[in-house]
Amino acid sequence: MGLSALGSPFPAPTGIVDYAFRKPGDDPALSVLGALNQWGNAALEVDANLPLAKGLSVAAGGAVFDDRFYNATRASFWQFSLAARYAPSDAIEIVPFVARSEGFDQTGPIFLPAGEGLPPRLPRRFFKGPEWARYRGVAFNGGVLGTWRPGPGWELRAGIFRSLFDDARGFANLVTDLDQAGNGNQLVIADPPVKFASTSGELRLTRTLIDGPRTHRIHASVRARAGDRRFDGSDFIDLGPTSIFAPTTAPAPAFTFGEQQKDRVRQIIAGIAWEARWPGVGELSLGVQGTRYAKRIGLPSLPPVATDASPLLYNATLAIEITPTLVAYAGTVTGLEESGIAPGNAANRNEALPAIATRQRDAGLRWAISNDVRLVAGVFDVRKPYFNLDAGGRFDALGEVINRGVELSVSGPITRRFSIVAGSVLLWPRVTGEGVALGRVGSRPVGAISRRLELNLDWRPPLLEGLGVDMAISHRSPEVATVSARTRIPARTLVDLGARYSLKLAGQSVLLRLQVENLTDLQGFELQGAGAYDLIPGRRIGGYLTIDL
Repeated sequence: MGLSALGSPFPAPTGIVDYAFRKPGDDPALSVLGALNQWGNAALEVDANLPLAKGLSVAAGGAVFDDRFYNATRASFWQFSLAARYAPSDAIEIVPFVARSEGFDQTGPIFLPAGEGLPPRLPRRFFKGPEWARYRGVAFNGGVLGTWRPGPGWELRAGIFRSLFDDARGFANLVTDLDQAGNGNQLVIADPPVKFASTSGELRLTRTLIDGPRTHRIHASVRARAGDRRFDGSDFIDLGPTSIFAPTTAPAPAFTFGEQQKDRVRQIIAGIAWEARWPGVGELSLGVQGTRYAKRIGLPSLPPVATDASPLLYNATLAIEITPTLVAYAGTVTGLEESGIAPGNAANRNEALPAIATRQRDAGLRWAISNDVRLVAGVFDVRKPYFNLDAGGRFDALGEVINRGVELSVSGPITRRFSIVAGSVLLWPRVTGEGVALGRVGSRPVGAISRRLELNLDWRPPLLEGLGVDMAISHRSPEVATVSARTRIPARTLVDLGARYSLKLAGQSVLLRLQVENLTDLQGFELQGAGAYDLIPGRRIGGYLTIDL
C-alpha cells in the first residue's frame, strides 16, 4: 500500500500482486554467469536474446545448480525458459512464454524442543539424515500476455496462465521432544506424489482521458482462476530416540500411503477502478471489486467441506502535494487472499488453508530531500485472521492478528559515488480473540518482532573505475517463537559485505562479484513455525562471473 499503490488499480493489503515480465528485446545478446562458493556450490546460467524479424524476437534462458547448504544437505536442479515477443505495430503486442524446472534436494531436520524454550546449540555442516529423505519435483509455468491499443486512449490487456507443481516425493524431517543435551526423537513424514495445478487469467480494459493538466484512467477488469490440489495420505516413520550429534543411518522403509484429499478452488473477480493525476496538486485512486469464491476440500469417499465467500472489496488512495518536495498520502484497502498451506509439523500438513479477509489502512509523508534522495515516513494498521497451531497440533484460525506500526525509509545517491537505502519498521503486533482471553494463545503472534532495521550502502571508490563496494546490515529485535508467546529468539544483526568489478575483456563486458554473507559468522536460530527451529547459516564466501557476449 502507501504510495506504491498508486499506479496499480487493484492493490492488495499485504502487497501488490503485479509482476514485471522481462520481454524479449530488439537487440541480440548473450550472457553467461558462473558462480562458486567455499561450500562447493556451483551454478551456470545462460541467457540469450535473438531478434528474428522486424517486430519478432525470442529470448531463452537455462541454468543448472549444484547446491550444498549449512546443514550439509545437497540439492541439484535445472531450469529452462523460453519467451517470444511479436509486435507487428505499436498497437499490438503478443508475448507467449514457458518455463520448467526439475530437481531434488535432501531434507534437512527441523528441531522441536520439548515444551517451551529454545533448542541447544545446533551443529553446523552436519548431515542429520536419513539419506533416503529426498524431495523430487517438477515446476511448470506457461502463458500468453497480449496488449491491443485500438485507438488513442484505449488499451486492452489480456493474460492467461497455467502453473503446475508436481512433486514425485516429499518429506519432513523432524527431531521432536529435543532436550538441552541434544537428545530427542526423530520422525520422518513421507508424502505420496502430490500435485497442484492452477489456471488463471485476466482481461483488463483501460480508458485514458486528458482533461487539461489532469489525466484520468478508468480500468475495467475481469479475473478468474481454477486451482486443484491433491495432498495428504502421508506415512509417518518413527525412527526412535536420537542425538542431534549422531548421524541417522536407518534404511529406507516400504512406505504405506493413505487416501489423499482433494482441494478445489474456483474464483472470479470483476472490478472497476479510477485513477486521476493532477501535476502540482496530487493523485487519487479508487477501486471496487466483486468476487465469488468457492472452495471444496475432502476425501473422495466423503462429502466435501465447502467454503464460499462473496465479499465486496474496495481500495482508495489519495496523495496531495503540499509543496513541490513534500507529499502527504493516505489509503485504505480490503482483500480476500489465500493463506498458504499448513506447515510440515502440523497435524493437517500440506492442507490448503481457506481464503481470508484482510484490510489495511495507512498514511504518511514523502519528502524529496534532493532531486535523487527521498524520505518516506508512514503509519499503518493491517488486520487479518491469525492462523497457527492449536492445542491438537492442527494449523487453524486462532483469532485475529493486528499489526500496527511506523515505517521510515530513505534512499538515493548521497554523492555521485555513494548511495544509501535505509529503512526501519517499529511494530506493535497483537492477537485478539477468545483464545487470548482464555490464556490458550499469547497476545503476540508467532513470528512477531517489535523492530526491524535495514541499511544498504554502495560506494564506487575513485581510485579504480569499475570497482564498487557494498554493505548490507540487517537488525531484528527478539522474535516470538511459540503460540503462548513465552519463548523468543534473541535479537540478531547480520552483516553482508560485497565487491564488484566491471571491465572490458576482448571487447566483451565482464562483471566479477565477490560476497561474504554473515560476515561475523553469527550463530542463532531461524523460526520454521510455532516451536520449530532451524539454524542460521554461518559465514559464506562466494562469487560469480558474468560475461555479456
